[in-house]
Amino acid sequence: MKLPLFPLNTVLFPGCTLDLQIFEARYLDMIGRCMKQGEGFGVVAILEGQEVGDAASRFAAIGCEALIRDWQQQPNGLLGIRVEGGRRFHVNSAEVLRDQLTLAEVEWLEDSGEQSLLPEHADLAALLDVLAEHPMVQSLGMGGVVQGQQALANQLAYLLPFSLKEKLQLLGMGDPLQRLAFLQGMLDELQGESIA
Repeated sequence: MKLPLFPLNTVLFPGCTLDLQIFEARYLDMIGRCMKQGEGFGVVAILEGQEVGDAASRFAAIGCEALIRDWQQQPNGLLGIRVEGGRRFHVNSAEVLRDQLTLAEVEWLEDSGEQSLLPEHADLAALLDVLAEHPMVQSLGMGGVVQGQQALANQLAYLLPFSLKEKLQLLGMGDPLQRLAFLQGMLDELQGESIA
């Protein structure tokens, strides 16, 4: 399937919210087409290059579909959109069009269905509950009580200040139990460093 890409210095996860300001012609056109067709676009993390100007020279091979949930004209005159992460995908090939928009051939990745939280997830759920009180998280309408392993894993992976490499590793994991175990391990490691 062909999907226009929006390379960014961030990693979007399914079910998570991202606010963007659109000002480059290639992305204004892309957003217009997506809104008319009721389709999303792909967000991929930049590995080499910039968000603005020429197309990024290297970006991650795994990304997340961005579904437009809201839009408004910003006070500065730019178009502001709010997107929600949809399906994960793998980029099989990509081409840069004349207007510097990157168009990719993608393959959707399988996600296991939502499973109930287990007792060992209580600490991670409590952490998300605390994060929900942060004004930035509140403004995105995220955090708080989640019902399942996928939602908990995705929101924590998105909101916590892990490196780009760690976030991409988390995005690549289809099994939420594996993702939650990895998150717990990274948090335990951070705690160990702060105690030492």
